[in-house]
Amino acid sequence: MRTPMIAGNWKMNKTPAETKALIEDLKKIENRSGAEVVVCPMTVCLSTAAEALKGSEIHLGAQNVHFADKGAYTGECNAASLKELGVEYVIIGHSERRQYFAETDVTVNQRTLKALEAGLKPIVCVGESLEQKQQGITNEVVCLQTKVALLNVGEKIDDVVIAYEPVWAIGTGLTATPEDANATIGAIRGAIREVFGEAADRVRILYGGSMNDKNAHDLMAQPEIDGGLIGGASLAAEKFSGVINFN
Repeated sequence: MRTPMIAGNWKMNKTPAETKALIEDLKKIENRSGAEVVVCPMTVCLSTAAEALKGSEIHLGAQNVHFADKGAYTGECNAASLKELGVEYVIIGHSERRQYFAETDVTVNQRTLKALEAGLKPIVCVGESLEQKQQGITNEVVCLQTKVALLNVGEKIDDVVIAYEPVWAIGTGLTATPEDANATIGAIRGAIREVFGEAADRVRILYGGSMNDKNAHDLMAQPEIDGGLIGGASLAAEKFSGVINFN
């Protein structure tokens, strides 16, 4: 049985003070679903978030990690620093990183391996563009992205979370139907099984295309969907509560 995960990707939102305030509100939420809850604020807010989360069952994640231990990589953050701050999870390969910051399947793999080496748990994002969806090659695209991201992961596969995020559904209000999302995630799990065997049944695969408090129940009712990587709906406690308590 895979424990559901609801992870909030706050993107470039919330100052440190706003981060603390939102976390205080989130700590008041009764988690009736039993899902593992993760919040991923901006890097500059991680220290504030770690302090605010003390004593709670909410886990802390970051939005990116570099593949080098240190060096001349202005604007990046290394895994050791995230670990020292109390970060447990890190989002890798989000479509916005791929689109705006030249992230590739290869660098996603490099960042994934570095995160695992440091004891962080990567939330690896995969997803097709609208053009790829229209061409009917969704499964080919996401399965290739998944296999490349997981090269040389080996026995640490149990520490990896995959997030299927159709690029055309991020920030648009559009969402895949529960059945389509379930089928694609099933294909991703099949790709993992080809490489890692029965471990695929333990890997959590989230859906991340505009999941919110209105559609979370129907999406989470699908057998292959193990949770959500939530954008806009994670920025307000009331809406995020509706996602966390999807059942």
